[in-house]
Amino acid sequence: MKQVGSLRSGVQERLSVIEARHRELDERLAELGRRPFLTPREQVEIAEIKKHKLRAKDEMFDLRRGL
Repeated sequence: MKQVGSLRSGVQERLSVIEARHRELDERLAELGRRPFLTPREQVEIAEIKKHKLRAKDEMFDLRRGL
């Protein structure tokens, strides 16, 4: 039983880390969205952020489903 609690604790910790990263990405996306014009590099950054956010969201879903 101790292993199950430890495993669940590890999953919760990983979930917290991913949620924090997802929030950071969301904040950066909002910051870029407030700009009237974006450089080509910023446009690429937005696309990358969206991919990372989706990956994080999928991972959060998987972790929550496993709890």
